[in-house]
Amino acid sequence: MDSFFKVSQRGSSTGQEVRAGLTTFLAMSYIIALNPLILSNAGVPISATITSTCFGAGIMTILMGIFANRPLALASGLGINSMIAVATTTLCNGDWHAAMGVIFVEGVVILVLVLCGLRQAIMDAIPISLRHGISVGLGLFIAMIGLANAGIITGDGSTILALGKVTSPAFILGVISIVATIVFVALRLRGALLLGIIVAVICGIPLGLTQAPQGMLSLPDFSSFGAPFQADANGTIGLLKVMTTPTLLVLAFSLMMSDFFDTMGTAMAVAKQGDFLEEDGSVKDMCTILIVDSCAAWVGGLLGASSVTTFVESASGAADGGRTGLSSVFAGVLFLIAAFFAPVIAVIPGAATCGALVYVGYLMLSEALEIQWNDLLEGLPSFLIIAGIPMTYSISSGIGLGFIAYVVVAVATGQVRKVKPLMWVAALAFLIYFLVS
Repeated sequence: MDSFFKVSQRGSSTGQEVRAGLTTFLAMSYIIALNPLILSNAGVPISATITSTCFGAGIMTILMGIFANRPLALASGLGINSMIAVATTTLCNGDWHAAMGVIFVEGVVILVLVLCGLRQAIMDAIPISLRHGISVGLGLFIAMIGLANAGIITGDGSTILALGKVTSPAFILGVISIVATIVFVALRLRGALLLGIIVAVICGIPLGLTQAPQGMLSLPDFSSFGAPFQADANGTIGLLKVMTTPTLLVLAFSLMMSDFFDTMGTAMAVAKQGDFLEEDGSVKDMCTILIVDSCAAWVGGLLGASSVTTFVESASGAADGGRTGLSSVFAGVLFLIAAFFAPVIAVIPGAATCGALVYVGYLMLSEALEIQWNDLLEGLPSFLIIAGIPMTYSISSGIGLGFIAYVVVAVATGQVRKVKPLMWVAALAFLIYFLVS
């Protein structure tokens, strides 16, 4: 095991990898409860979605660990599942099988693009400053997710963002999580992020946020497996409906753009914490990472779990010492086990992970020092990425704003020759994406 995953070679240990895998799993475990709630609005049975969410995350996270050997974990992507829930009622006439067919199609297309080398080539065409900007933007995004989960920041109707109610249990638990994490980090304790989560879960009991589980075991429901190939009430196969409906194909394109660039940004963020980011901002083993992630997209549609994608919360495990795919394998196994213990896992409050995510966000801000702020061509697009990712609450939208700005600034300053051909392609694709979304 040590030689296969290169644990010792990367300065880690089995115990450290297991701990990092547990940290990642706990930081992501909210998806087990949240994804079924979101997809239930599309008519997908909750029991079936719990099973597909756990199996989709477990299988693909294990495969990521084995083939890419990097501390990356995958699960049903937030944002995309919400889009699918809305699209089911507005575009699919209530047929969630067709919605999963859309996910299946966009996943297959992305896999083809990866195998053709286009996805990697676009990554290589991104200027170094913009790569650093993506990492900083992801850091702010991660911290924002943690603060929002705890209700420390919220929208109050009159402002876009505001400070949450300081006396609310979630706010208090979020603060406890942050303080505990900082204390453990300052004491240089191993597994500081994991310890912070555990302390917060325990403190959540008297605050009424960590509830007693409604039972212990839950039998898996596999009824959503093969969703794109299942028929609706009229006997029409979901995948066939997608291939013959132009609006659904446009939706597949929109989802593809989101998946295409979300993983790129997430991989950079985790690579920074997991020590597999090159000096020029490129990610080691990126081709394999992209292949597994692309397969995860169509597998998510096949299982009825929405698109499965690399989670930015993986950075918490990497920051807690994860250096190899062994941590991913362990996290994936925990997801598979969770399919049978979903009532227990679901009691972990989202506010308990606030400290870990805020700390990871803090670590990633150091990338801002690498950006050439005195150069308009490098600085302004990087700023738009940094501001755009958290402010639009979308990795791909933030990256798109930066890419388009880079091309515009290059034209305005007479530096068109610095724009690589694939950056033109990516900027145009984002422009179309914004227009059709």
